[in-house]
Amino acid sequence: MAEQEYDVAIIGGGPAGTTPAILLAQKGRRVIVLEREKFPRFRIGESLLPYSMGAFDRLGVREVLKSKAMPKNGAEIATACGSRMVKFYFKNGFRLKHGDAFQIERAVFDQVLLDRAREVGAECREGVHVESVDFREDGVSIRTNSGEVRARYVIDASGRNSIIGNQLQLRRPYPNLRKFSCFGHFTGVQRDEGIDGTLTRLVRGEGFWFWLIPLDAERTSVGLVMDAATFRARKLSPEAMLEAAFEASPLMKERMAAAKRIGEVHSAGDYSFRNERFTGDRWMLAGDAAGFIDPIFSTGVFLAIQSGELAADALDRVLDDPACRDRLFAAYQKRVGGIMDKYLRFVTAWYEPEFIEVFTTPAKRFQLAAAVNAVLAGHVGFSWGIWWRMELFYLVCRLQRKVPLCPRITDHITLEPQAA
Repeated sequence: MAEQEYDVAIIGGGPAGTTPAILLAQKGRRVIVLEREKFPRFRIGESLLPYSMGAFDRLGVREVLKSKAMPKNGAEIATACGSRMVKFYFKNGFRLKHGDAFQIERAVFDQVLLDRAREVGAECREGVHVESVDFREDGVSIRTNSGEVRARYVIDASGRNSIIGNQLQLRRPYPNLRKFSCFGHFTGVQRDEGIDGTLTRLVRGEGFWFWLIPLDAERTSVGLVMDAATFRARKLSPEAMLEAAFEASPLMKERMAAAKRIGEVHSAGDYSFRNERFTGDRWMLAGDAAGFIDPIFSTGVFLAIQSGELAADALDRVLDDPACRDRLFAAYQKRVGGIMDKYLRFVTAWYEPEFIEVFTTPAKRFQLAAAVNAVLAGHVGFSWGIWWRMELFYLVCRLQRKVPLCPRITDHITLEPQAA
């Protein structure tokens, strides 16, 4: 038997779901969040971007996060051999509004947002498994393991296994991004002193890379991303693959020399995709349910929050004036798709060898480094000053393939299996 009808039902209690739940509930909308798991639960994606700070103010969680998180002031990118390294700080980004962000364990971050959603009036149910969504002319019926939920609109924020995306067969993979990742939390990982100890550290090899994200004074999130085909060819467990990768990289071997793993090694593969559409008459997709590109540059949580904001703002207006739905949903599709396009181009470039050669040879001329810095900080709105600088950066990367404008990297580290 169906219960009362809500204005908006949200599938998923991660940041893509709780962001619109908070914003809509603050507007007095009747909102329900249906979360499959019980919080707290482990998730990856612990590094946030400066351009989410404004959203945290809207959500009313910035001060709470500040009390629970590590500051993040920028990032460091290095080669796996250790011969090249560059650090950048968000305060030097091209016309950035915010000079820092947070590093925070996802179990803590997600709990803060879910608690805030409840605080402002959203109904949040954990342990609810959504089985299917039925669309009606005037709303939706959501079938769950605990009964039926009806709403005028639904936001699918259920993650990469998108309920609506899969139900409507919208999923389309990125053929060039078939990756595998394994990751865990460690103590004793080497860190630099002062502000440099807050940086996200990316270590790049040939066809693979590591992340190192400080979570607190002791713990560091460490992960490996590699080609899925290479992982299958190595025939190792995720735990063994992670250890083998540490040994292969002189820089990572040094940084992990005194490290001890806490808990299990988690893994994921073939996660890069985009759904064909993000909206329908009564539904919207947000966050990973709309699409996921790659773990690099912390875009996953950033896109979850950004799309959640945009979905909430659109639905708040549509609930008052249904006649504007088509226009606002089309604008949402274009905006979220445009953000994904921007990061897809960036991520595709990252996996080319020229990227690391150009990026680790920064030049002050034209403020190219500052523009790249701004995009890495989450500046995804149109800015002529950033646009032409990024186009010039990509041009330099293309030219680098044929002409060594920047010094070549000759001591490549690879994880490819050794020939017998």
